[in-house]
Amino acid sequence: MSEEVEKPLLGKGFRGRQQRGTDLSNAVQLENEKQLLKRYYAGQQMESPNGGFLIRLGIRPQEGGGAVAIFECNVSWIRYEVTIPKATRTERKKVKDALTAGQDPVCPRHGPYARLVRAGRELVCSDCGVSYGKV
Repeated sequence: MSEEVEKPLLGKGFRGRQQRGTDLSNAVQLENEKQLLKRYYAGQQMESPNGGFLIRLGIRPQEGGGAVAIFECNVSWIRYEVTIPKATRTERKKVKDALTAGQDPVCPRHGPYARLVRAGRELVCSDCGVSYGKV
């Protein structure tokens, strides 16, 4: 009586290529998101709950205009996710005013070094994944 045990695919996709994004789905939610987001927007290092620092792995934009950032601890290799809220009316108005003035719109959260890029018809910050307006 031999029992057949199914082996997991270990993330291999078409022709043995690594599938992207499948391992990011099992991240742990962090509790002190507001404090971490303030440090992230300022470009500072963020401390991990395990004693190391958090490294950004990626940003997942969401349909409502917000995003989810995936971070990994450099000590324990545990992945964490932080929900980034959608743009406020004031932030969207700043971007709209910059567009009407003929300036390049920048991310209101990250400051002047983070320009907004077009993603379809929307203006999105590549650092935080938040949509700030439509073109």
